[in-house]
Amino acid sequence: MSVQQPPWSIPTNQAEEPALKVFNSLTKTKTEFVPRNGRHVKWYNCGPTVYDASHMGHARNYVTQDILRRIVSDYFGYDVHFVMNITDIDDKIILRARQTFLLERFRKETTKLDSLLFQEVYNAWAAYVLDKVAKGLAENDKPYQGGEDEFWDGLPTLLAQSGWKQECLKRDEKFDMHVSAADRAFAALSKAKTRLDAGDSSLEGAHELIDESRDVLAPVLDGKHKTTVSDHSIFRSLSSYWEGRFFDDMKRLRVRDPDTLTRVTEYVPEIVEFVEGIIKNGYAYELEGSVYFNTNVFDAAPNHDYARLEPWSKGNKELLEEGEGALGAKLGQRSPADFALWKASKPGEPSWPSPWGPGRPGWHIECSVMASAVLGDNMDIHSGGIDLAFPHHDNELAQSEAYHNCDRWVNYFLHTGHLHIEGLKMSKSLKNFITIDEILQRFTARQLRLAFLSQLWNAKVDFSESLMLGEVKTVEATFNNFFATVKALVSRYRSPSHQADGLHRYNAEERELTARFHAAQAAFRAALCDSFNTPEALIILRDVVSRTNVYINAQGSSLNIGLVEYITKWVANMLRMFGLGEGQVEEIGWGQDADEGAGGVNREGMLMPYLQTMSSFRDSVRKIAIAKGDTALKEILALCDSLRDNDLVPLGVALDDQPDGKALVKLVPPSELIKARDEKKAKAEALAAKKAAQVEVERQKRIAKLEKGRVPSEEMFKPPNVAEGTYSAWNEQGIPIADGEGKELSKNQAKTVLKSWTNQKKLHEEFLAWQREQGQQ
Repeated sequence: MSVQQPPWSIPTNQAEEPALKVFNSLTKTKTEFVPRNGRHVKWYNCGPTVYDASHMGHARNYVTQDILRRIVSDYFGYDVHFVMNITDIDDKIILRARQTFLLERFRKETTKLDSLLFQEVYNAWAAYVLDKVAKGLAENDKPYQGGEDEFWDGLPTLLAQSGWKQECLKRDEKFDMHVSAADRAFAALSKAKTRLDAGDSSLEGAHELIDESRDVLAPVLDGKHKTTVSDHSIFRSLSSYWEGRFFDDMKRLRVRDPDTLTRVTEYVPEIVEFVEGIIKNGYAYELEGSVYFNTNVFDAAPNHDYARLEPWSKGNKELLEEGEGALGAKLGQRSPADFALWKASKPGEPSWPSPWGPGRPGWHIECSVMASAVLGDNMDIHSGGIDLAFPHHDNELAQSEAYHNCDRWVNYFLHTGHLHIEGLKMSKSLKNFITIDEILQRFTARQLRLAFLSQLWNAKVDFSESLMLGEVKTVEATFNNFFATVKALVSRYRSPSHQADGLHRYNAEERELTARFHAAQAAFRAALCDSFNTPEALIILRDVVSRTNVYINAQGSSLNIGLVEYITKWVANMLRMFGLGEGQVEEIGWGQDADEGAGGVNREGMLMPYLQTMSSFRDSVRKIAIAKGDTALKEILALCDSLRDNDLVPLGVALDDQPDGKALVKLVPPSELIKARDEKKAKAEALAAKKAAQVEVERQKRIAKLEKGRVPSEEMFKPPNVAEGTYSAWNEQGIPIADGEGKELSKNQAKTVLKSWTNQKKLHEEFLAWQREQGQQ
């Protein structure tokens, strides 16, 4: 029977080196990657809109893009110019900054908790419930159409009606978010009412009411006072703050900084000039101080197609409206698909001068302008999340090709897949997101990166507790254990005390391991050439580790340490290439931990000389104790084991005793060693308990058997051991010779009772012997 070998088995012939192919969203196929300018790669990546904390969706996108960038530059050796933008002004930023400013001003102007403040917050809450929570219901089904008491008592009752809630969910996916906001404000109003009834007018109570009702107060304050906000610094300070937090998070995730960073507010003059160029080329028109891109004219032009990335989304009203932003205005555009290149600023919005009047850039135009300003009229790669494909990236393509009079502004579009958490799509707009700061309190940056590496970059990622606690931690532990073992072996074989024996140790086993390793390297390259197939690449690395471990265990002290070290360094280099740590090419292991700062201490280099000396001393003591074997030396052996199992474990030091009597010294995270020790102890205790239980069962069986022998054989057939009248005559040994009616026992009956009497005599003798033993004890 033949054994099927994995795809990285020893090749029978030398295959041609595969070419890098990437899944291109423009062609919907895997396309060979051929940069326009030799080894130079121009790459533009859509950056964040900075108005709130970075979340797991950002981690998925930017960590994944970082992995692809590292593969292209560090593995395939391309010279990458990586450009990323920061959207520091748009509708979301304007709304958040303006509402935050107005809320803070309202809070500062409030001096006490009184009925006027209560009524203002109450009215805002009531309006929010009617507008958001009950949105979409038939008029006669809407709650709170009566007086104040109906408003006050209606929400809890209404929320208990699951059918009504399900109907709302069908109409608005943000329903739960709106209910949560209304519920918090409701609780704050209830508490404030209690305080007012008790005569409490404290400023603390007022601030608590405002803070807990922010979501319902903000739209009301914005509607009343937005025209009073015009200072650019208000908007810039918000975006600047969250930009700083974003890059802090990226550093913690070990995402490399872009080579060039651009911000929208720094490119407004270039944006105005770009829009003028599109108008000049006939693809845009002015409308009441705004400028719109004419999608119908573009679509009808030769060599142009609108919505090339997602043609099926052309008429998607929801996506088109979302692309125009919350502050977009319906001004009678020539087509519903026409999108804003330049927006006339309304009161309460920042503005810059332009030929069409004071205004601000549309969302889509920013990337076209900044990418063109840095990279020119063509780029090799444009990347971003799949949620940006339409309308953002499709609009980018259209307006850029309209400006440059070209039909190929981007050669390869790389879109990362959605992130789902426990099966549910995460969305900042729905406020169901997990921030990067929150997730890094539970898992390390390395573990997050391993989770993303284990799934295809352009596929939907299902992020779950089971993924992190199961597969990811298992993979990490596999590499950790491998590196710890090899480091210990290298340290032993490279130590001055190690004596060479003159054997080359490059035999059949080493030739086979080398051949399979080279085949694995080829398969690893093929996986990355197959549109960056990192899940397959990780499987190959784990297989290399497995094969090497098998070799180490089989060869024992006869292994070829140079071959093992050579393989291990390659595995370590590939993991560091993925961004799972930082270190030198010749280093074994992850290198600097993904969660350490740049000034991390080289713990191994500092401690290992001392640990090796201590381990050698322990080895010598154990050797003498084992050889002598007397009672005192057994106590020394126990102390040696206690040093290994109790004293060194909390310090993260593992001593693996080997058949040759020389322990391998490993530095391992203390938590792992403690867990392993406790599991080993628990297993030993369980085994001992099982053995003790078995011994007790056997003891009880023996006692039960011995108890059967308590009655002497001479008395066993006489009352009370048998029923009265069973027998009427016995011989001198107590064996029955007549039944109860005086008849002589038959030959068979006599034979049966004699056999029973003989067995009982033996049992009684064993019982008496046992009693004597018990008496001696």
